[in-house]
Amino acid sequence: QVQLVESGGGLVQPGGSLRLSCVASGFTFSRYIMSWYRQAPGKERELVARISTIATRTTYADAMKGRSTITRDNAKNTVYLQMNSLKPEDTAVYYCNAGTGWETGYYWGQGTQVTVSS
Repeated sequence: QVQLVESGGGLVQPGGSLRLSCVASGFTFSRYIMSWYRQAPGKERELVARISTIATRTTYADAMKGRSTITRDNAKNTVYLQMNSLKPEDTAVYYCNAGTGWETGYYWGQGTQVTVSS
């Protein structure tokens, strides 16, 4: 049974940082391209960042470039998203996604809420 379990969300002040984690199980993590998406209220889900199987390639949404870093630890079946200089507009539910191509994958986590507010 495939599972993606996100954690690390919460309430943070503008300018603050958060590190999201996603622990995967039920599939061969090292063979999957991993992504983080987010969905704000009333908006469509959008890609935040993506990382290749052995972390040789990454991509970031323009809104998060320079403020976020996606990494993975294949030994721990975990992908991370470090977010810095957070803004109120970063408020959203952040989802972990797994797939086999450089596109939206089939597997989703349940999401973790990130709220940026003073």
